[in-house]
Amino acid sequence: MFDNLKENLAKSIQKIKGQSTLTEDNIKSALREVRIALLEADVALPVVKDFIEQVKQRAIGENVITSLKPDQVLIKIVKEELTQTLGAETQTLNLSTQPPAVILMAGLQGA
Repeated sequence: MFDNLKENLAKSIQKIKGQSTLTEDNIKSALREVRIALLEADVALPVVKDFIEQVKQRAIGENVITSLKPDQVLIKIVKEELTQTLGAETQTLNLSTQPPAVILMAGLQGA
């Protein structure tokens, strides 16, 4: 599942490779593909909408450093927003309870 998502995200960001600047038009095209990749990976629609909006707001106002290409800047923004969406802080599991520790994992269609 994550390999497919990774490949689709990489393909979508390749759309702006070779562009000299980040514009609303080329960002919109790339983010459309990112939206499709996330939805195909069974990410909830409200989460996808919020994520895309956050990336769009950051990317449009982002100054591209001369040493970086626009696709690299967009990759950085997408990575940071994914980290923020998934949770920037790590939390440890308390497995010191009476053994065995029961962990329930639930997802759409077993994902």
